[in-house]
Amino acid sequence: MKTLKCRDVGFDCNAEIRANSEQEVLAQAGKHAREVHHVEVTPEMAEQIKTRIKDDGR
Repeated sequence: MKTLKCRDVGFDCNAEIRANSEQEVLAQAGKHAREVHHVEVTPEMAEQIKTRIKDDGR
């Protein structure tokens, strides 16, 4: 299981995304960024976000 905490990418937000793959995490993160933070994730931002995704070992 892959996880990403919104706070880890610079937002004051307690959201945490969990998915089976990096691609799924990025898709959910992009949707969350648009809907909650009104930010469109660019390809460059996605590359930076990838470095913050953790494998929780599940």
